Amino acid sequence: MNNIREGLIPTILGSAVTATGYALKQKSGSNKMIANTVFGFGLAHIVLGAIDLIEHRR
Repeated sequence: MNNIREGLIPTILGSAVTATGYALKQKSGSNKMIANTVFGFGLAHIVLGAIDLIEHRR
């Protein structure tokens, strides 16, 4: 379990959340404010996870 790079889990989680937000944005009956919030939250996780990945390179 120690072989997982720091920042990889938030990046993968952020990708899933971003995809969910994007799917909500495409759905016609969904609340656009919630969809944009979920989308932005996912993008923030991707950015922060990528920063960790770059910062803790070996």
